[in-house]
Amino acid sequence: MNLKELFTERKASIGVVGLGYVGLPLAVEFAAAGFPTVGIDVSREKVERLNAGQNYIGDVDSKLLSLLVSEGKLSATTSYDAIRTLDAVSICVPTPLSKSREPDITYILQASNEIATRMHAPMAIVLESTSYPGTTEELVLPILERSGLKVGKDFYLAFSPERVDPGNSQFHTKNTPKIIGGVTPECSAMVQALYSQAVENVVPVSSAMAAEMVKLLENTFRAINIGAINEMAIICHQLGVDIWEIIEAAKTKPFGYMPFYPGPGLGGHCIPIDPLYLSWKMRKLNYRTRFIELADQINSAMPRYVVERIVTLLNQRKIPINGARILVLGVAYKRDIDDTRESPALSIIEQLLRLEGVVSYHDPFVPKLDANGFDLDSVELTSDALSQQDLVVVISDHTCLDWDFVAEHAKLVLDTRNGMGDRGNDGKVIKL
Repeated sequence: MNLKELFTERKASIGVVGLGYVGLPLAVEFAAAGFPTVGIDVSREKVERLNAGQNYIGDVDSKLLSLLVSEGKLSATTSYDAIRTLDAVSICVPTPLSKSREPDITYILQASNEIATRMHAPMAIVLESTSYPGTTEELVLPILERSGLKVGKDFYLAFSPERVDPGNSQFHTKNTPKIIGGVTPECSAMVQALYSQAVENVVPVSSAMAAEMVKLLENTFRAINIGAINEMAIICHQLGVDIWEIIEAAKTKPFGYMPFYPGPGLGGHCIPIDPLYLSWKMRKLNYRTRFIELADQINSAMPRYVVERIVTLLNQRKIPINGARILVLGVAYKRDIDDTRESPALSIIEQLLRLEGVVSYHDPFVPKLDANGFDLDSVELTSDALSQQDLVVVISDHTCLDWDFVAEHAKLVLDTRNGMGDRGNDGKVIKL
């Protein structure tokens, strides 16, 4: 039986490198489709939890994961040696920005080197980690070719961008269309044969670089439009009009307009980071991506703008920021998830603490916050916890929060997400 038949007959053994927000859901889908699947991760804690049937990602069905583990269809290891017996490997490792805001592809390089020393013919290898255009062919391919194997003949390399949207109850790994771009036509065909067994809709593009650009276009589009609406929110505040009313009215136009919403800043691993990968790449080609850079400047400045609004609101009530009691509602980067990566709440809390504010937070999804030099525990949201604050700041508008309760007991609220809606018409709820 050849490799494509192993895929279409679902008899291949699959590996997923990186068991985070992207890798674990993908591994579960492969296992649920009938493939023996092994996850590889450097985190011993993640490996031990998965092998015990314990789920740690909100978008994964805990019962399904436990069942797959108990049936022997899904397992995990910290050793790359498992690759020697696998037919396909998907790379789902982090791709953060360095301190100088340049691409950090260390994890991709590490995974590729580990795979190269253990790969065999025939085999499919898929990079899912977001990076700059050219990463698959310029960096990953040469490393894998050190094995002596030939791409398109002995192994099949493709890029397939992850499209994870944490907290989205409608779209998940299985029913989100999957972009596939191979290094060669043979690579594309082979990887399509694999992924089409685990996801509902596979969308082929002409090359690996085309697939890389799809991901960057998607998130650059969002970053630029969020930057535009964030600036519009600042403009509306200066003019004394409600940005949320403006957006709702604009949405009534049935063509030519798509609503975006302002907020305290960008968070998560994709939108604040992915466009800068493209910007970095184009600087190497002596081209300046002005839209991307401007959007990044506006979005990156939003946490500071929120802090300035906080200081102003307190000053207007003759309350100095030094010693002011401030409760942050929600520290996840968006509603109804536990992910705090790049969350604007981290920067806002850090700045408030630097100004000697007395800061606490409540987030039902994040019981403990240990980042940016501070260590806080989520407080219970009681009437006393609210009434004793000089200001409550809404950062994540979790749907499970009792907004009527907040409106009843808080003295003053700065709402950066419009979570309070029309509550607080008495003037104690101030919108971004």
